[in-house]
Amino acid sequence: MSTLAQKLGVRDYFALAFGTMIGAGWLIVMDDWLGRSGPAGAMLAFGIGGILLLPVGWVYGRWVERLPDASGEAAYTAQVFPAFFSYATGWIMLLAYFIVCPWEAVAIGKLAAYLYPALDRYELYSVNGHPVFLPRLVLGVAMTLFLAFLNYRGIRVSASFQRWITSIVLFLFAVIVLTSAAHGSLVNFRPVFTAAPLASVILTLQIVPYFMTGFESVPKAAEEAAPQFGSRGFFRAIVMALFVGAGFYVLAIGAVAFTTPWQGLLGQKFATAVAFERALGAQWPVRMILAMAFLGLFQCFNGNFVASSRLLFSFGRRGTVPRPFREIHPVYQTPHIAVIAIAIMTGIGLLLGDSLLVPVTEVGSMASAFGWLAACVSFFLVEKNARARLIAAAGGAVALLLLLMKLLPVFPGHFSVREWIALGIWLFLGLAFHFIAGMKR
Repeated sequence: MSTLAQKLGVRDYFALAFGTMIGAGWLIVMDDWLGRSGPAGAMLAFGIGGILLLPVGWVYGRWVERLPDASGEAAYTAQVFPAFFSYATGWIMLLAYFIVCPWEAVAIGKLAAYLYPALDRYELYSVNGHPVFLPRLVLGVAMTLFLAFLNYRGIRVSASFQRWITSIVLFLFAVIVLTSAAHGSLVNFRPVFTAAPLASVILTLQIVPYFMTGFESVPKAAEEAAPQFGSRGFFRAIVMALFVGAGFYVLAIGAVAFTTPWQGLLGQKFATAVAFERALGAQWPVRMILAMAFLGLFQCFNGNFVASSRLLFSFGRRGTVPRPFREIHPVYQTPHIAVIAIAIMTGIGLLLGDSLLVPVTEVGSMASAFGWLAACVSFFLVEKNARARLIAAAGGAVALLLLLMKLLPVFPGHFSVREWIALGIWLFLGLAFHFIAGMKR
């Protein structure tokens, strides 16, 4: 059987991790973050979240050095837990990546309609009161097909695309932050919290896992490292992505709140762009922000597409889902069947339209936290070094806390009926795939 192409270096892995983490959430749901916590609460939540995730990142760095397997959490848990639990863990983690793909496909239509309101025409139907428009649907489908084509043709093509976009996004972001520093005021930050400080921080902290998911995408492409790649490079890429990603979110929130009074942004579509438009009375920062958001959508979509297709491929190779998913293209050396499957599933999710945007962040946060917890617990159980076990325990405690924030009703912002239904549907699909695979053995 053919093997995956081995062509990636440390900069590719950083671009994959950072790109998987940073999409357009900082533009599309900025008003939600500010409304939850206020500027100080939201900044603290992402800053604290980034620091708290360092032990988790350390565990993933050690795991991928020890076991460079595309199945990631499924491979790690298989070292100490029964096969079905291993598969269930991997399937839930697949949700964390895959669910971002239709989110980004929906978001590009929403973003384009902000620039060209005429796209909000030809309503096809509505979901939970959110209309689905034909032009926006077509844009989402086109974006999905383009990225599916890139990933079908080869990891080198996809990785080069990712690196270029990541570089441009970081450059444009630096310009935006400097513009905010030159034209804003600390007075605009008030009030710094929406409620009591702790409650304000918790309300955003519980969705941080969704927006910080991405650093652990590195192991999913570990089998595609170049032959000369040193295993410590995986760890460096993961830690760099955590620091840069958390810093990006903190500075984005600060730049928006510093630029204009943040309470006037609540309920505004694309609050980040609105803030700069009001403060500067000019269109060039808005165009720059929207251009950056478009690029962010592509890098995040592409990164999550890579991670989710590799996970699905690895499950086929392990025999936990139907074996055709394990097929590798004889010329392009890509998991082409898994790539096609993720593209089709993304298209199905895209049909839900804007109703997908906020609930997805809640379910994605839970799925990420569950996968992190499983990786940390597994490492704790197989590791003999006391210091390493302590770090794994710290990472596991953080992941457990983030998981409980979504599942227990004592925490504000816990799962609603919609999120439980979405999770139940995904678990049912996982069971169906696993049952079909078992029948064909």
